[in-house]
Amino acid sequence: MKNVDYIIVGLGIAGLAFAETLRSNNKSFVLFEDANKGATTASGGVLNPTVLKRFTAAWNVEQFLTYAIPFYQRLEAVLSDKVIEPIAIHRILKSVEEQNNWIVACDKDQLKHYLKSDLVSNDNKSISAPYKLGSVNKAYQIRPATLVQDYRIFLASNNCIIADYFDYSLLEIQNDNVVYKDISANHIVFSEGAGVVNNPLFPLAISPELPKVFVPNKGEYIIVNAPLLKCTSVLKGPVMVIPLGNDLYKVGASYGRDELSMDITEDARFDLSDKLKTMITCDFEVVDQVAGIRPTVKDRKPLIGVLPASHNVAFLNGLGTRGLTMAPLLAKQLFDFIENDTEIPSELNLARFL
Repeated sequence: MKNVDYIIVGLGIAGLAFAETLRSNNKSFVLFEDANKGATTASGGVLNPTVLKRFTAAWNVEQFLTYAIPFYQRLEAVLSDKVIEPIAIHRILKSVEEQNNWIVACDKDQLKHYLKSDLVSNDNKSISAPYKLGSVNKAYQIRPATLVQDYRIFLASNNCIIADYFDYSLLEIQNDNVVYKDISANHIVFSEGAGVVNNPLFPLAISPELPKVFVPNKGEYIIVNAPLLKCTSVLKGPVMVIPLGNDLYKVGASYGRDELSMDITEDARFDLSDKLKTMITCDFEVVDQVAGIRPTVKDRKPLIGVLPASHNVAFLNGLGTRGLTMAPLLAKQLFDFIENDTEIPSELNLARFL
C-alpha cells in the first residue's frame, strides 16, 4: 500500500494549481489523469483583467491576479520554461459612442488601473479600426497546452502522476482516509472540470437541480495563418485574436450549450472566420481548430469545498472562462480550508447549492 497525503483527479489548470500548492507545502500526492482533454489546453491563455464587451472589471480580479502572477512566475523555475509574459490587449472601438464609453470607464475605480484613457491610433493596414483602439494594462499570456504538458512531464519525473481512468466504484471512503486500489490518502480532491457531472460523489450529480446549477458550455477556437497581419498584441472585437508567433493566431472563442461533445464543428469555424473578417482586412488560412467544455456555474462563481458527510472528499471546480486567473488562489483557499480550517468564502463554497 502506498501512502500519500492527497489523491488528485484531473490535470487541467485546477488540478495543476492544487498539485503545485501541495508540492510547495511539502505534501505528498498522486494525480490521476485520463485521456480526456478538458477546457484548459484548448483555452486562449489570456489573463485579461477586464470584460471588454461591457467595459467592466472581471470579478475579484485584483485579488486573483495579485496571487496568480507570482504563482506562474515561480512555476517557471520549477519547469525551467517560460510560463507567463505580459501582453497588450487592444479593443477595437466601433463608434464615437464606444470611444466615449471607454473614456468614462477609465475613470471608474475598478477599471482605472487597467484601462488607458489615451486611445491608440491604428497604424496597421491589416486591422480595421477606424475609431481607434482602447488599450488594457496588466494583461498576461500563458500557453496553456504547453504549461500542462510541461507540468505533466515534471510530475512523471517525480513519480506523482498516473495516466489512467479513475474508477469511482473502487474508491473506499473511510473515517480518516480514502483508499483507491493500492493507494491510501488522507484526502482526495476532484478537479475534473465539466467531467464532474459523471462523478457519482459530486453532490449535484444526483440532484434534479444539476442542470440549473452546473451549466457547462462549449468553446471552440480556430488557429489561423495570417502572414500580413503582423500583430503582436491581443486584438479584441467580436472575437479575440491571440498572437502565437510565426504568423499564427488563435481566434475565438465560440459559446454554446446545446452540443457538448469535444468534436470541432463547421458552424463554429465559419462563424469565427466571419467575425475575424470584420476585424482584419488581410487574407488568412484556418490551419487548425480546437474545442473544450468550460465548467461553468449559474452564478458564474467557482465551486470549492468538501462533502458535508465526508470531510476527506473535496472538489475544485466551476472555474469557467477565467480558470487560469482564478485557479492559483482557489487552490490555496481549498488547501487552507483542508489543512488549517480556514473558512472558504460563502460565495465560492460548494455548500451554497446544497
